[in-house]
Amino acid sequence: MTSFLIFLGILAAIVFWTIGIYNKLVNQRNRVRNAFAQIDVQLTRRYDLIPNLVEAVKGYMKHERETLEAVIAARNTAVSSLSAAKADPANADAMKQLGASEGALGGVLSRLFALSEAYPDLKASQNMMQFQEELASTENKVSFSRQAFNDSVMSYNNTAENFPNSVIAGMFSFKLASFLEIESDEKRDVPEISFT
Repeated sequence: MTSFLIFLGILAAIVFWTIGIYNKLVNQRNRVRNAFAQIDVQLTRRYDLIPNLVEAVKGYMKHERETLEAVIAARNTAVSSLSAAKADPANADAMKQLGASEGALGGVLSRLFALSEAYPDLKASQNMMQFQEELASTENKVSFSRQAFNDSVMSYNNTAENFPNSVIAGMFSFKLASFLEIESDEKRDVPEISFT
């Protein structure tokens, strides 16, 4: 009888231990989803600003139609990539596609702003300055949100990969999440320093 009670006690301890790990994994996965929701808010704000920006510059940049069309096309690609990533923030392919489309959008926006330098009236336009300021502010918020998301992903992945949590994660099909890395068209060169 006492051995049966000991067996039940050990079984109950294992069940509670498993439930504890499972709940921890669920909490971590929900933190990842919440962190991605913050990115979604900021990127959606950014995407909503872009058509207004294009309309503001359209009158000044009549000869730059290709650039304006490229901005809109890159925005639309980024919007669809965000939708795919929002459906499953743990999907590595969706995160990679979102990062690539964000990098492409950043590249065409940079070209647009570089071209706007050639139009003094546009550069001095109050609307253009306001859009540039709002986009810069939103870019900062996206950057902070992305960092928070990647921190949540790292915490979740660590929890899911550590033993014995990895056993429970495998039993209940907890997939590892992927970081959001925004690819940039710009190549960053390291400055050369010479002391000779």
